[in-house]
Amino acid sequence: MLLTTVLLALAGLAPADTVHPKRLALLPVPLVYYTPETRLAYGVAATATVHFRRDDGFATAHPSQLTLALAYTQNQQLLLYLPFQIFYNHNRYYTYGEAGYYRYNYYFYGVGQHEVPRELYGVHFPRVRVNVFRRVGAGTNAGKLYVGLRYQYEDYRMSSVEAGGRLASGTVPGGLGSRLTGGGLGLFYDSRDNVFFPKKGVVADLSAFLRNRAVGAGLAGETTRFDRYTADVSEYHALGRHTVLAVNYFGSFIVGTAPFNALSLLGGSRRLRGYYEGRYRDQNLALVQAELRVDVYKRLGAVVFGGVGTLGDEQALLRLREPKGAYGAGLRFTANRRDHLNVRLDYGRGQQSSGFYLTVGEAF
Repeated sequence: MLLTTVLLALAGLAPADTVHPKRLALLPVPLVYYTPETRLAYGVAATATVHFRRDDGFATAHPSQLTLALAYTQNQQLLLYLPFQIFYNHNRYYTYGEAGYYRYNYYFYGVGQHEVPRELYGVHFPRVRVNVFRRVGAGTNAGKLYVGLRYQYEDYRMSSVEAGGRLASGTVPGGLGSRLTGGGLGLFYDSRDNVFFPKKGVVADLSAFLRNRAVGAGLAGETTRFDRYTADVSEYHALGRHTVLAVNYFGSFIVGTAPFNALSLLGGSRRLRGYYEGRYRDQNLALVQAELRVDVYKRLGAVVFGGVGTLGDEQALLRLREPKGAYGAGLRFTANRRDHLNVRLDYGRGQQSSGFYLTVGEAF
């Protein structure tokens, strides 16, 4: 989610002392970003950077970070949020995730090929996501491989729907609310030379959520079950001292009946910028997107990007003859030279759709 990226990236602004690290360091930071889904968002956050005694003397131990944040948006959305990433025992164990409460509103455009005029709905929900990984092998200069378990919980309670709309009709799975729980397996591989602005390497995040349980998601309010398989892979290539080509491949496939809020989505600040997040949703999704990143002058950079995605369902795994394309350009300002942490301003365009994005960290 966007806010996770913003908060963990801002946490990277905290200075790190790898020779004599403090056990606990606290850093308050302001929180500002802009997306089509929220418009201007602002708030405060406090980040705790933790070094465990077990990692004393291990120079390449990653610091652990937890951030508590409160944000409010122009769309009258409220977010109370705790993202975290924890490294332990010489980076052998890696845990990350989030816990939060959201009072939000979204636009709904229909599911799959059943598009509807946009409907505004309100929702409030707690969410918990936890991923626990262990490194396999000692790791090499080429990269590190982790395997582990994933868990998610979300109680999606609708506070308002448009009268006479598709959600109010009860014909959309989960359209009147649902409670989702599920777990599964994960595989994570990382050979990037830099977390915030890689110039070479690959990062791959694979997951299989098995037998997710969605209470109230059925059309008659019954419990439904579904499996979800996802793959998120990015590769980076230096095309010279000042130019990088980044390519991202993403796939999400669902077997069973998932509530509409848990379907595979196109759009947002990371996947096909230029479309509202959830402008297109269905059981299955596959996309590829690329971005050319160029250093312009000192801390200033520029990018051009584009991508194409397609969706599918039980009848057609992917509707390859109905692609959704998007493209755009943006500017970058390096806020933290040590880690090459960028503030990004992007403008994306899709099919009869467009949007501005102001946030921290790259899209992929």
